[in-house]
Amino acid sequence: ANDQLTDYEARNLNVNPTLPYDDNSFDVVTCVVSIDYLIHPIDVLKEVRRVLRPGGKVIISQSNRCFPSKAIAMWLNMNDRQHLELINGYLKYAGFNPAKAFDITASVPGVTYYDPMFIVEATAP
Repeated sequence: ANDQLTDYEARNLNVNPTLPYDDNSFDVVTCVVSIDYLIHPIDVLKEVRRVLRPGGKVIISQSNRCFPSKAIAMWLNMNDRQHLELINGYLKYAGFNPAKAFDITASVPGVTYYDPMFIVEATAP
Protein backbone atom coordinates (compact mmCIF):
# COMPACT_ATOMS: atom_id res chain seq x y z
CA ALA A 1 0.00 0.00 0.00
CA ASN A 2 1.10 3.56 -0.71
CA ASP A 3 0.80 5.58 2.50
CA GLN A 4 1.20 8.85 0.56
CA LEU A 5 -1.75 8.12 -1.71
CA THR A 6 -4.95 9.85 -0.65
CA ASP A 7 -7.08 9.08 -3.71
CA TYR A 8 -7.09 7.09 -6.90
CA GLU A 9 -9.48 6.55 -9.78
CA ALA A 10 -9.34 3.57 -12.15
CA ARG A 11 -10.12 4.87 -15.61
CA ASN A 12 -9.73 3.73 -19.21
CA LEU A 13 -8.47 6.91 -20.87
CA ASN A 14 -8.89 5.32 -24.31
CA VAL A 15 -12.65 5.17 -23.68
CA ASN A 16 -13.00 8.45 -21.77
CA PRO A 17 -9.97 10.77 -21.92
CA THR A 18 -11.25 13.10 -19.21
CA LEU A 19 -9.83 13.27 -15.70
CA PRO A 20 -12.31 13.42 -12.79
CA TYR A 21 -10.55 16.28 -11.02
CA ASP A 22 -11.04 20.02 -10.72
CA ASP A 23 -9.05 22.54 -12.75
CA ASN A 24 -5.69 23.58 -11.25
CA SER A 25 -5.75 20.89 -8.57
CA PHE A 26 -2.35 19.16 -8.94
CA ASP A 27 1.29 20.21 -8.74
CA VAL A 28 2.56 17.09 -10.56
CA VAL A 29 1.01 14.45 -12.80
CA THR A 30 2.92 11.34 -13.89
CA CYS A 31 2.42 8.88 -16.72
CA VAL A 32 4.58 5.83 -16.13
CA VAL A 33 5.53 3.79 -19.23
CA SER A 34 2.07 3.96 -20.74
CA ILE A 35 1.91 6.93 -23.14
CA ASP A 36 2.40 4.41 -25.98
CA TYR A 37 -0.98 2.82 -25.22
CA LEU A 38 -3.08 5.98 -25.52
CA ILE A 39 -5.10 6.33 -28.72
CA HIS A 40 -5.88 10.01 -27.97
CA PRO A 41 -2.72 11.16 -26.17
CA ILE A 42 -3.13 14.84 -26.97
CA ASP A 43 -6.66 14.86 -25.51
CA VAL A 44 -5.38 13.11 -22.37
CA LEU A 45 -2.48 15.56 -22.05
CA LYS A 46 -4.85 18.51 -22.49
CA GLU A 47 -6.74 17.10 -19.50
CA VAL A 48 -3.47 16.79 -17.59
CA ARG A 49 -2.73 20.45 -18.38
CA ARG A 50 -6.24 21.40 -17.20
CA VAL A 51 -5.80 19.73 -13.80
CA LEU A 52 -2.26 21.05 -13.27
CA ARG A 53 -1.76 24.32 -11.46
CA PRO A 54 0.10 27.00 -13.46
CA GLY A 55 3.75 25.95 -13.44
CA GLY A 56 2.77 22.38 -12.52
CA LYS A 57 4.79 19.56 -14.02
CA VAL A 58 3.90 16.53 -16.09
CA ILE A 59 6.48 13.73 -15.93
CA ILE A 60 6.29 10.97 -18.54
CA SER A 61 8.55 7.94 -18.28
CA GLN A 62 9.18 5.82 -21.34
CA SER A 63 11.25 2.78 -22.25
CA ASN A 64 11.50 0.73 -25.42
CA ARG A 65 9.56 -2.12 -23.85
CA CYS A 66 5.84 -2.48 -24.42
CA PHE A 67 3.03 -4.92 -25.08
CA PRO A 68 3.00 -4.86 -28.91
CA SER A 69 -0.66 -5.91 -29.00
CA LYS A 70 -1.60 -2.81 -26.95
CA ALA A 71 0.77 -0.10 -28.22
CA ILE A 72 -0.31 2.15 -31.06
CA ALA A 73 1.06 0.89 -34.40
CA MET A 74 3.18 3.99 -35.03
CA TRP A 75 5.07 3.44 -31.76
CA LEU A 76 6.20 -0.03 -32.79
CA ASN A 77 8.01 1.30 -35.86
CA MET A 78 9.96 4.03 -34.03
CA ASN A 79 13.29 4.13 -32.21
CA ASP A 80 13.94 5.71 -28.80
CA ARG A 81 14.73 9.15 -30.21
CA GLN A 82 11.58 9.12 -32.32
CA HIS A 83 9.55 8.14 -29.24
CA LEU A 84 10.92 11.17 -27.40
CA GLU A 85 10.18 13.45 -30.36
CA LEU A 86 6.64 12.09 -30.56
CA ILE A 87 6.05 12.70 -26.84
CA ASN A 88 7.45 16.22 -27.27
CA GLY A 89 4.96 16.80 -30.08
CA TYR A 90 2.08 15.52 -27.97
CA LEU A 91 3.05 17.94 -25.19
CA LYS A 92 3.44 20.86 -27.59
CA TYR A 93 0.00 20.33 -29.13
CA ALA A 94 -1.53 19.86 -25.68
CA GLY A 95 -0.34 23.37 -24.78
CA PHE A 96 2.61 22.67 -22.48
CA ASN A 97 5.77 24.75 -22.26
CA PRO A 98 8.81 23.28 -24.07
CA ALA A 99 9.72 19.84 -22.76
CA LYS A 100 13.01 18.45 -21.48
CA ALA A 101 14.11 14.84 -21.93
CA PHE A 102 16.48 12.88 -19.70
CA ASP A 103 18.16 9.53 -20.27
CA ILE A 104 17.99 7.71 -16.93
CA THR A 105 19.15 4.33 -18.24
CA ALA A 106 20.93 2.40 -15.51
CA SER A 107 24.48 1.33 -16.25
CA VAL A 108 25.94 -1.77 -14.68
CA PRO A 109 29.72 -2.23 -14.80
CA GLY A 110 30.70 -5.17 -16.99
CA VAL A 111 27.22 -5.57 -18.50
CA THR A 112 26.81 -4.70 -22.17
CA TYR A 113 23.04 -5.20 -22.30
CA TYR A 114 20.96 -2.28 -21.15
CA ASP A 115 17.30 -1.41 -20.81
CA PRO A 116 16.83 2.19 -22.00
CA MET A 117 14.70 4.43 -19.80
CA PHE A 118 13.79 8.05 -20.42
CA ILE A 119 11.92 10.83 -18.64
CA VAL A 120 10.17 13.70 -20.42
CA GLU A 121 9.10 16.69 -18.32
CA ALA A 122 7.08 19.75 -19.23
CA THR A 123 5.33 22.48 -17.26
CA ALA A 124 1.88 23.94 -17.61
CA PRO A 125 1.80 27.60 -18.62
